[in-house]
Amino acid sequence: MLAYRIVEWERPPRLVEVPVPEPGPGQLLVRVAGNGLCHSDLAMSQLPGSLAEPLGWSVPFTLGHEIAGWVAATGDGISDVAEGQAVALVSPASCGSCEYCIRGQDSACPHGLVGRGYGRDGGLAGYVLVDGTRGVIPLLHLDPVVAGPLTDAGATSYHGVRRVLPRLGPGSVAVVIGAGGLGAFAIQFLRALSPATVIAVDTNEARLAYAREVGAHHAVSGVTRSTANELRDLTAGRGAEAVLDFVGIDHSISVGIRTVRPFGAFALIGSNGGTFARPWYGGLPRDADVFHFQGSSIADARDVVALAERGEIRCDVDRFTLSEVTDAYGQLDQGALRGRAVVTPDR
Repeated sequence: MLAYRIVEWERPPRLVEVPVPEPGPGQLLVRVAGNGLCHSDLAMSQLPGSLAEPLGWSVPFTLGHEIAGWVAATGDGISDVAEGQAVALVSPASCGSCEYCIRGQDSACPHGLVGRGYGRDGGLAGYVLVDGTRGVIPLLHLDPVVAGPLTDAGATSYHGVRRVLPRLGPGSVAVVIGAGGLGAFAIQFLRALSPATVIAVDTNEARLAYAREVGAHHAVSGVTRSTANELRDLTAGRGAEAVLDFVGIDHSISVGIRTVRPFGAFALIGSNGGTFARPWYGGLPRDADVFHFQGSSIADARDVVALAERGEIRCDVDRFTLSEVTDAYGQLDQGALRGRAVVTPDR
């Protein structure tokens, strides 16, 4: 089968022929329907071995961690999924037995640094091998071609929204900075799960138009010094109960922190190297929570799939075939996509 793999560190990934894997005891083989692309894939392809190998990664491996498809074969000991069943695969890896996993906080699992598409073979291929069924989510009505992004982009956004929901009562305001793939999901979750007024902020007018389409009440263009003032005006000077920053640069962090009202919450999800240099006693909102995270939990992914199954959120995708994967990553990097890029295997 054809697979898109990192073959050498600090070299571009490439399409190569590899054997179709066979499931052993406790494993299942999934025929890939679609694999969503992620900005983290681009970062992985540029990693030096000196940084990647201490994580437990080794080349070669197949990229792709937003995966859905159909069960093609099962090994001994697998009885709770059937061949032909449509499934989505939880994106982050976790062990299931550490103190975090036992509490349902598997996003913090210390064994989650190696997983499908990051250190192990992922879904940019015809088939992918899965260990056990703990991270397998059956699909009822959803098309598996478009379900993969729900397990990472969707679940990560949901993880942040879930943390701030207790603050979002009637009359509240939530601000989403960065209305791309993750931010667009966050807007939908906020509309589906809270009565908050939702404000989207982005520098890309096409993304702002899409943000309005999926439910944002207001759209603010640009992330500059004046953006915080504009957001304050939209909230009648009160500020927002919650700000979710999916960008993570100096300006977005500064704008977000200045926009949060006392007893609100600021969530930093974007990882673009931003800093916050102002002193805590003059720069942070009083009695507010400021938190950062990466990834999501199995429970997050299951909740997101359930919302999509009920039609409460949507997952718009731009489709590419595996032979077009390089072009797909190029459009992702340039911000030229309307939805989430999904790559389907060449059949």
